[in-house]
Amino acid sequence: MVTYEMSVAGLKRALPLCPLNEDMMIAAFVIFGDVELTCACAGALLKKAPEFDYMVAPEAKAIPLIHEMARQSGRNDYFLVRKAPKLYMDGVFEVEDRSITTQGVQKLYMDGADAKKMKGKRILILDDVISTGGSLAAVEKLVEMAGGNVVGRMAILAEGEAAGRKDILFLEKLPLFNAKGEPLD
Repeated sequence: MVTYEMSVAGLKRALPLCPLNEDMMIAAFVIFGDVELTCACAGALLKKAPEFDYMVAPEAKAIPLIHEMARQSGRNDYFLVRKAPKLYMDGVFEVEDRSITTQGVQKLYMDGADAKKMKGKRILILDDVISTGGSLAAVEKLVEMAGGNVVGRMAILAEGEAAGRKDILFLEKLPLFNAKGEPLD
């Protein structure tokens, strides 16, 4: 398997390259099961974070990150935007999302109880990787529907064109790759 080696939050990792289509590959960045990397990235992001009241992230790969950022910052609450409504959720609302790593359109859901807590509060949106920005935009729309004020958008990595955006904070740039595994940018 072809890999791309990079340093993130002072730690080196080899990321496997996965074909996105016939012409392009992406590097798989997964913090699940990597406690050292998750803790280091959470600490590095907190150093860059604006003042916030609550954090929100889409499930699933950002869950370890938001949990560790909450722990390190001494906060007890954070919110998840879900890929499916759960029985315990009340007053659920939804938006559609199109992500580079998910085929087709998916819906994202916010619990009405979480939305009530967000109203009028400073909200920090987190994700592991921002690529096209589709998931980020969907989460931001849900926060706005809840009456929250987005004060920051953060990710561990910004992939491809997202690395040029001025409205997100991130730790490292992650290139896209051609079919041979060579970085495109």
